[in-house]
Amino acid sequence: MARYTGAVCRLCRREGMKLFLKGTRCFTDKCAIEKRNFAPGQHGRDRKAKIVGYGLQLREKQKAKRIYFALEGQFRAYYEKASRAPGVTGELLLQQLERRLDNVAYRLGYASSRRQARQIVRHGHIEVNGRKVNIPSFQVSVGDEIKIRPNSAKLTVVESSREFASHQPAPAWLSVDHANLSGKVLALPRREDVNLPVNEQLIVELYSK
Repeated sequence: MARYTGAVCRLCRREGMKLFLKGTRCFTDKCAIEKRNFAPGQHGRDRKAKIVGYGLQLREKQKAKRIYFALEGQFRAYYEKASRAPGVTGELLLQQLERRLDNVAYRLGYASSRRQARQIVRHGHIEVNGRKVNIPSFQVSVGDEIKIRPNSAKLTVVESSREFASHQPAPAWLSVDHANLSGKVLALPRREDVNLPVNEQLIVELYSK
């Protein structure tokens, strides 16, 4: 399965803001934005072009792709599906991204970053409605119960993420049972529940051209 395998801190530096791609490191002084808050590359410190029009739309799209670790083909497929469905395209696009299993595992506090949550899912540590699911892009539905498998409950990654989860409460569309390491999807995520620095309307304008 294709995925981005390069350095992730340079992605935050390119966007000029924290995308919280490395979990707890992003809350320390070691964060790349704290140390080198300029674009990566030879001319990153000096080149500060004004971003308007297409460039602004592109940056919003790139931010969303990088936050959820989706590649271009998959992200476009999400847009195409959202544009065909009845409703607000931008909100439907964010719903699909938020309903990814790796994102839900991150929101429930099983991992300190989405990339770490993706690895937990791929290694078969997550079950949905009692069945093991190892597909990070799996779309959860309302009423689904997501749980850490019993044999995986004592993983160092899971245990170390509990403290991180206390600082990152689950959104309103999810309920969390910390005692049993499980959670349930209560409703479809709404725009106000998705606290992300992304303007989905600009993404829709980009793909609508």
